[in-house]
Amino acid sequence: MDAHVWMGSRQVVALSYNERLSPYDGRVVSRAAECSAEDAFQALKIAHNASKIAKKTPLHQRCAWLLDVASKLREQREEFAKVLCDEVGKPITYARMEVDRCIETITLSAETMRTMHGETINTDATSSGRKAHAYWRREAVGVVVAITPFNFPLNLVAHKLAPALVAGNAVVLKPTPEAPLCAYKLAQLFIESSFATPDALSVVYGDAEVGSALVSSDIPRVISFTGSVGVGNIITKSAGIKKVSLELGGNAATYIDTSADLEYAASRCAIGAFVNSGQVCISLQRIYVDSSIYDTFAAKMADATAKLIVGSPYNDDTFLGPLINDEAAERAMSWIESAMEEGARPLTPPHRKGRIFYPCVMADVTESMKIVCEEVFAPIVSLVRVDGIDDAIERMNNSPYGLQFSIFTNNLSHATQAIDELDAGGVVINDMPTLRFDIQPYGGVKLSGVGREGPRFAIEEFTEIKSVVIL
Repeated sequence: MDAHVWMGSRQVVALSYNERLSPYDGRVVSRAAECSAEDAFQALKIAHNASKIAKKTPLHQRCAWLLDVASKLREQREEFAKVLCDEVGKPITYARMEVDRCIETITLSAETMRTMHGETINTDATSSGRKAHAYWRREAVGVVVAITPFNFPLNLVAHKLAPALVAGNAVVLKPTPEAPLCAYKLAQLFIESSFATPDALSVVYGDAEVGSALVSSDIPRVISFTGSVGVGNIITKSAGIKKVSLELGGNAATYIDTSADLEYAASRCAIGAFVNSGQVCISLQRIYVDSSIYDTFAAKMADATAKLIVGSPYNDDTFLGPLINDEAAERAMSWIESAMEEGARPLTPPHRKGRIFYPCVMADVTESMKIVCEEVFAPIVSLVRVDGIDDAIERMNNSPYGLQFSIFTNNLSHATQAIDELDAGGVVINDMPTLRFDIQPYGGVKLSGVGREGPRFAIEEFTEIKSVVIL
């Protein structure tokens, strides 16, 4: 099926299309329209005009719009899951979960917007003030550019579209080239809804040229990007004076305390490290284990990993399918080989079959190894010995990233210390750092980005505060 351009509410058939091949078996699974910088400029102009109408659209209509999309998505759950499976190789069971999360994200955005409000201000609270009727309120910024990645190509689009549209903005979406049909079909639900604001959503495809045109234009007031640190740096430098929200890379870590339930910790860490083939910004990559329990935990971690089912993403029981492309699989294997040359020891056999990369637990990893310093974005996790919680926290924080960390412990003081001292946007106690609830604020510190997602927090990113004084 072809992913056509959406120029506002008008579907445009392009002159040429790029094929998307399945990462699992190489079949052609979709075709995306080839777009240019000129297409991006045209979409922005349409959005600029539409934003004036969107801002005035009644809130009840905007909320009904989102709830209508959520309802249609629920009806087409299996169809959308199949597209996720086709385009990015996501195991079908987890593809269905992503569709369900997408429905929740859209619904939450509508519910949240109903209760978003400003507040009155006591202008005579200071001696320099005087009595007046004063308040502040939130208003739509106008035009939002949303750029999304391949690893959650449905729900991460929803995390941008739903809050931006329900807040009264117009949006130009540039989805990942790896999942164009997924974005096209979701956009179609928004655009063809009977509650839709005309021309409030456009979709263009492409890489650097299209992205640069969108980001550098003076029309958008917010650039919302999820992706790599390198691209995030480029966006920051070229965006100019506008709001930029960046959800970038991570190097998620956890600490296994001597008081932890090791069986439970190992089972949760195996999921956190290998779900979606490790292609998650908060995929568990570093496990710091107290030296006194290191060998015991390592054995349990290897056992939990060995139980994971690897294979066809179309099988209901498959946990781990293919990586997104050959380059990702080759890079993952080279990192393991490099770590082994430096003294690391695999507890599960390093093995790949095409783009399917079997989950690998690496022991005896040291801080200097690339496999623990950089974001792997593959099904590889490293075990590092530490001497207690102080040592663990210091090492976890010794990273340019700070998205999410966690700790497994039954010691209350250790849990409190982790909350206070871990330098990250999120801290999880007694579960994997890969845990994310879509209702929560989500985002990082340091190179992991700026701004927050989650319906309420994204709405704040996509609105401006207007202060009003009446005398």
